[in-house]
Amino acid sequence: MVNNRNGRKKVNHLYKWLSPGILVKRWLLTSMIGIFLAVLGIAIWTKLTPIYRFLDFIVDLLNEITNNVPSYISGPLVLIFGLFLLYWGQTRTLGSITEVLNPNSEEELIEVLWNYRRLNRGTKVVAIGGGTGLSTLLRGIKAYSANITAIVTVADDGGSSGRLRREMGILPPGDIRNCIAALADEEKLLTELFQYRFKAGEGLNGHSFGNLFLTAMTDITGDLEGAIEASSKVLAVRGKVLPATLSDVTLWAKFEDGRIVEGESNIPEVGGKIVEMGCKPPNPPATLAVIEAIKEAQYIIMGPGSLYTSIIPNLLVPEIREAIAQSSAPKIYVCNIMTQKGETDGYTVSDHIRAIDRVCGGKIFDAVLVQGRSPSQEVLKYYASKHCHPVYLDREEVVKQGRRIVQANIMNENKDSSYVRHDPKLLGKVLFRWYSNTPKAKLWK
Repeated sequence: MVNNRNGRKKVNHLYKWLSPGILVKRWLLTSMIGIFLAVLGIAIWTKLTPIYRFLDFIVDLLNEITNNVPSYISGPLVLIFGLFLLYWGQTRTLGSITEVLNPNSEEELIEVLWNYRRLNRGTKVVAIGGGTGLSTLLRGIKAYSANITAIVTVADDGGSSGRLRREMGILPPGDIRNCIAALADEEKLLTELFQYRFKAGEGLNGHSFGNLFLTAMTDITGDLEGAIEASSKVLAVRGKVLPATLSDVTLWAKFEDGRIVEGESNIPEVGGKIVEMGCKPPNPPATLAVIEAIKEAQYIIMGPGSLYTSIIPNLLVPEIREAIAQSSAPKIYVCNIMTQKGETDGYTVSDHIRAIDRVCGGKIFDAVLVQGRSPSQEVLKYYASKHCHPVYLDREEVVKQGRRIVQANIMNENKDSSYVRHDPKLLGKVLFRWYSNTPKAKLWK
């Protein structure tokens, strides 16, 4: 069984080496032609004398062999021996290269090359959001493409990010830090490093290493965009992370009873139904890179994440919502699994869509992805104690809003902590399966 598996693996590796797009065979052939031309050049330069002598030697050797061993035996033996030497030499060469380039990995060099080429030819995806929801999405979709642009809200004013924003006068780095860690190749170690919070030290207590790292890079490069770009190069990030705006924005929300509350961290604490969202200063400008990414996007994904404090803040930038509306790419909204206390109490799927449409002044996405299976009773009881419930799919209302419904199991239920989250692998798989089955020209306008 093991031998069969190893055999299939070697055949699969051979197929990948021979498949187009790896950019190895053409350069190997070029090298062989170069060697042949170099030898031919030397031969011409020396008036072919060495070539004649070498050919005479080969002819004599072949005559000697065929005179003593029949050609039907000697021919195949020499052929097999030559192929063996070729295979052995190439295997050892590639093994040596792999050992140098990727010493701590069991992955074959062809697998590294294959994945690199496949991902770099992948779909141009724009992911919009913030908080842990966006980083979860990025972990899932980075397995399908390296052409990812994450557009991240910069309205956070709580925790370590809020402190750095007030004390250093920089844009909040927290959500950006999460996205960089999620897109990094060495994700596990970097996530632990970037998420590490100091537990002692005057001034350091409560800060995360990643936030301080981005703050230092901002000071070195001159702005947050430069800091993100430099950090991404250092950390081998697969894709790009861009702030929605470089303006220092403060969120405000108007509630049904007329109260107006300012500050991203304060809005969920008030309680009540939000009827209007905005920011100060109003209509902040988007960066050129953000607009270019949306225009070039082949696939646009919004969410998951806190509706009013992670998703909608990006859409308060007029140029972003206009660029999304004008894009002909397939656009989908990933709805949250559970309601969020203080933001979406009692919300259905259509309520989420309605809130986004209200901010954008119309329809900007075409489909909504919702969780298909309900969480376990234990989890439901835990969430009920926190006054949270599954987001109900009111199918008829969603259809009336002109959205396609994509329903699938994309949930990861953590029984130890009683939390449910989107599963990155399931999320990425469902999103790209839907994308591959979606007409790109006729349906989307």
